[in-house]
Amino acid sequence: MTQAAAPPTIAPAPAESVVRRLLASANLPAADITPEKLETFFALERDGDVLGIVGLELYGRVGLLRSLVVSPGRRSQGAGSALVAHAERAAAGRGVAELYLLTTTAEAFFRRRGYETTARAEAPDAIRRTAEFAGLCPSTSAFMVKHLVDSRETP
Repeated sequence: MTQAAAPPTIAPAPAESVVRRLLASANLPAADITPEKLETFFALERDGDVLGIVGLELYGRVGLLRSLVVSPGRRSQGAGSALVAHAERAAAGRGVAELYLLTTTAEAFFRRRGYETTARAEAPDAIRRTAEFAGLCPSTSAFMVKHLVDSRETP
């Protein structure tokens, strides 16, 4: 009898080498990855394998969701949704009210998760100053926002 695979778990602060490898596999920018930024990254893992990653950059009441990557063989199995939901809870738990992102390929994915396209001119200053907004992501990227509920304020 074969043993069933363990359920995936989400771990904080994945190794830089793992993050860089996954970002490279998806042609996503990694030039600004630092040990400090990795402190707000998360990895979805199962049996020691990293299935995907996502990152947050937090700036008071606003945040940037970044670097969502799911390993090619693990796509369409809920890993991306699990990572986004976890990142949203983590951001809301730290008082983030609005979570922004930039994407060239996953606008429909994020729209299904409650994100709305917004004008880049509407970006808060803290988001404008991020490396992704300022130049790492193309100006043609969809700029999206989701209004979060602060979990500290809900019963």
